[in-house]
Amino acid sequence: MNIVNGEYKLNVNGIYHWVKVDGAEKKTTPLILIHGGPGGNHYNFERTAGQMLAEGRTVVYYEQRGSGRSDTPQSEEEFSMNLLISDFKLLKDLLGIKKADLLGYSFGGELALEIAYAYPDEIGRLVLSGPSLMYSNIQQLIQLQGFMTVAESPMLERIETILKENNSLEEKYNQVWSIVDTKTIDRFLFEDQRIAEMNRKLWEESGLRNTGLLMKALYKHPPKEPLLNKLEKIKHETLLITGVHDRNTGLSVSKIIQNKLSNSKMELFNNSAHFPDMEETEKFVKKVVDFLKTNG
Repeated sequence: MNIVNGEYKLNVNGIYHWVKVDGAEKKTTPLILIHGGPGGNHYNFERTAGQMLAEGRTVVYYEQRGSGRSDTPQSEEEFSMNLLISDFKLLKDLLGIKKADLLGYSFGGELALEIAYAYPDEIGRLVLSGPSLMYSNIQQLIQLQGFMTVAESPMLERIETILKENNSLEEKYNQVWSIVDTKTIDRFLFEDQRIAEMNRKLWEESGLRNTGLLMKALYKHPPKEPLLNKLEKIKHETLLITGVHDRNTGLSVSKIIQNKLSNSKMELFNNSAHFPDMEETEKFVKKVVDFLKTNG
């Protein structure tokens, strides 16, 4: 393995992917970070927990096709879970990494599990922060309930009206997401609104935005076998990190995943919602480092 610090683009499956390596001089088992969204980026994580993790470990960032600073495919057909898994494998091989630990947050936790299932011998330990189960109705229900708990009038009345309509869960879900405002989303994602403000400033500073293309395509082309059916076959030692106030993926989803993973444990973050890495950064980094310590 001969990875070096720096920021660059790698051509993977015909798409140039943004990659950043930090802490290569530590020569530890690389910790590959997998962002959420789908269609998000690592900009905020780089500037919070990421730089602290790199003080003791080799950290590798990459952004998925159509996300962040990576290029976007020309066709919707060039987005799928299988392609995201293939991209990861090829990128890891291009970097000369034989075996890596994974840290995935939100949708990145779900993708990390898919990768571990596909390439079990090439993955060491898993850290999943607020992992999603995007093809499960339970996550949509959690989010709708979450908005109900943080929305104020008149937004709350608008959400209640949508939920009373005789439409499918998916239609209600999409309608609610289409009307919620910035203030409601910030309360939905964060307990501490000072952190929510910092998060939003970093979003603006980055100039990056989620186009929604990746999420739309992944819903349109779901995997043949749901992740839920694969979890019991994933034997990697796994740490789940969950904010007790998580209204996005929710404690319920983390418990479902943990109950199906035979070699897992959970750490609860009592002052966090969906982003413990931002709301309780020092604790988050310590728990990750301690968990991975004997594997580095």
